[in-house]
Formats: sequence, C-alpha cells, structure tokens
Amino acid sequence: MTRDAFRRIEFASLARVAKSFDSLSFADAQSQEEFEAKWDLDGSDEVLLRRSGEASATVSPLWKPFRFIDLFAGIGGMRVAFQAAGGTCVFSSEWDPLAQVTYEANHGEKPHGDITKVHEEDVPEHDVLLAGFPCQPFSIIGSRGGFADTRGTLFFEIERILKFRRPTAILLENVKQFRTHDSGRTCATVVKALENLGYRIHVKVLNALDYGVAQRRERTFIVGFQDDVPFRWPEPYAWRKPLEEVLEPEEAVDPKLIASEFIQKKRLARLAEQGREPEFPTIWHENKGGHIGMHPYSCALRHNASYNYLLVNGRRRPTSRELLRLQGFPESFKIVLDHAAIRAQTGNSVAVPCIAAIAAQMTLALRMRDIERGERAGVLSPGLFAKT
Repeated sequence: MTRDAFRRIEFASLARVAKSFDSLSFADAQSQEEFEAKWDLDGSDEVLLRRSGEASATVSPLWKPFRFIDLFAGIGGMRVAFQAAGGTCVFSSEWDPLAQVTYEANHGEKPHGDITKVHEEDVPEHDVLLAGFPCQPFSIIGSRGGFADTRGTLFFEIERILKFRRPTAILLENVKQFRTHDSGRTCATVVKALENLGYRIHVKVLNALDYGVAQRRERTFIVGFQDDVPFRWPEPYAWRKPLEEVLEPEEAVDPKLIASEFIQKKRLARLAEQGREPEFPTIWHENKGGHIGMHPYSCALRHNASYNYLLVNGRRRPTSRELLRLQGFPESFKIVLDHAAIRAQTGNSVAVPCIAAIAAQMTLALRMRDIERGERAGVLSPGLFAKT
C-alpha cells in the first residue's frame, strides 16, 4: 500500500471525530487537502503527534485498541501519552511512595511497588511494554565474549517480563548519556539483549523541545517490535507552546518561590558581564561555570538540581503547575503534594508530547503492518472514538 493511499484511509478515520485537542475540529473539513491547509499539516496523522499531550480528549487511535504496562512509571507521563494513542493500561509499577500518591490521584490506581518483587506471571498479558528505567552499568563477563550480563540490574526486570509475555512492541526511555555510557557498552548490552529476545530495535536521542513543549530535554529512546514494521521516528514540529502559555500570572505565584534579592542581583550582574540585557518572558539557567542562559523555554528539569537552578525572568522559581506544563501534562493533572515533591517528580518525568509523538508513530507502523497483511483495522470503527 502506498503512503498516499494509507493517508487517505487515515484521514477518513480522523474525520469521524467531532473534536480533538485544543478544540480542533475534524468535522469542518471536507477533504484531506482542506484539512491540512486549514491546520498547516503535512499529513492528517500528525494531529495526534502535535496535540496529544495538550488536553483531555481522545483522538482517533492509529492502531486497534491495545493494552500496555507502565514500568518505572513515575507519575504516569508515558501512560498519559499511550492512552491518548488508544491504549489501556493493565499494569503499573513504581517504587517511590510519593510518586505512587500522585499516580493514584491522577490515574485511579496505586502502582505495584518494587518490580523486583513482582513475579512475571503476575504481570498481565499486554501488547506494549513501557519503561523509563534507570541507567546502570553492567558487569562484563569475559567468558561471554565481551557482552555484559544484565543480572542484578533493573533492566533485567524488563528483560524477564519480555521473555515471559512477549509483547508486540516496547518503548524504553533513558537519559541522553545512556547511548555513550561506559563507552557505549551499556546501550549495546541492552540492544543485544532485546535482539536476542526477537525484537527489531530502533535507538535515537530526541529533544522534547522539538515536539511542542517549552523545554529542552534530550533523552535516549529505544523502540522495538517483534515484527519488521515500517516504523519511522517522528519528525520535529514547526510549532512549540509559547512560554506565555506556560507561566502563571505573577499575582498567583507563591511568594516563597521568589529568589532572594542577592540571587536576583547576582544573576543580573552575570548577564551584564556577558553583554546581554534581560529579555521577557524567559527562563534563566545558570550552569556549573556560572554562565547564564536566557531562553524562551526551559532547560531540562532535574529532580536533584539546585534550588535556584531555573528562574523565571531571573526573578523566581517555576510553580508546580508550570513545571507540569513544561513536561506537557494536561491542565486536568492533579497536584496533591507539596511543591518540593512535584519539583522532584517532574524532574524525573518524561515530556508527554514527545512520548505521544513516538506512540503515534509506533501505532501507525503497527496499523500499516496490519493493513498490508490484509487484516481489518479495528480503528476504522466509529464506535472506538471518544468525543468531548
């Protein structure tokens, strides 16, 4: 099937939806060309990529309804994205008690705790495995020809579940440095282990700034499929949420978030030394060398950063809601803990629209595989579409 033929099918399914994210109406357009011209899109399948991290509606799924599990779940950023792509979460795991509180408040279930204590038989059958696992070194076993042993690491927990359940697809997320950690041996070990389980692997570093959020956040992503599917990484967007839509009104900001006069003057002095004048709205970032970066977006949120790591307009720290917005969480996401907890949790989280972009490409690839096989694509049923 040609790409153009597939896009016509995709538009037909998208056109059934009355409304989607940001009140985007599919029903108003009479043709794919009119739709794309109206919203400046390259293809109707990009709607999910651009909008899925932004609001509460459910758009047309690109694949049949599917089940996924959410490992090392944090506060559920991956879950938000894959639910927007038509998936249903059937199992979650997160060991941090405070993250469990936020997760339960927003997703209606308390994640299982330590995954090392969960037997693989107790993990339900699923189609997609999601995991934002920690970066850990592997022990090199000489007798194995230089390949590393995954035992004793948290990746091993992923590996044993994959071996037992054999889901159709996987998405793993890690820090940017994962690709080069231990001279590249860590990433190579993971890829080799996944290939040994029969997965065809794709690895790439993506920047969330390219997918609609006002945050520069580079992460390594590993996508795998049991079959040889036509997967492509999402293309960067021309659109990004402006910082003005992220920041709360100053009168609504807790005074405790305002930096001391000493800190504010110090940042201004450093900026002057760099020959720059303050610009607004911006988020200021001071690196370890004392250089002040001033951008219309945020540098990467970090759970263990210094208290004044990021300053809005060089004056105050971001609020809890602003931190969630910088990660692309919907406005409906509930804040049930104090600012210190949210600051740590958002620093550990994924950027939801970036994950949604990958989810859309993964489900699109699987749907194209099904169409090429001559299988009926369940997503063409109008009953599967939710409206708001």
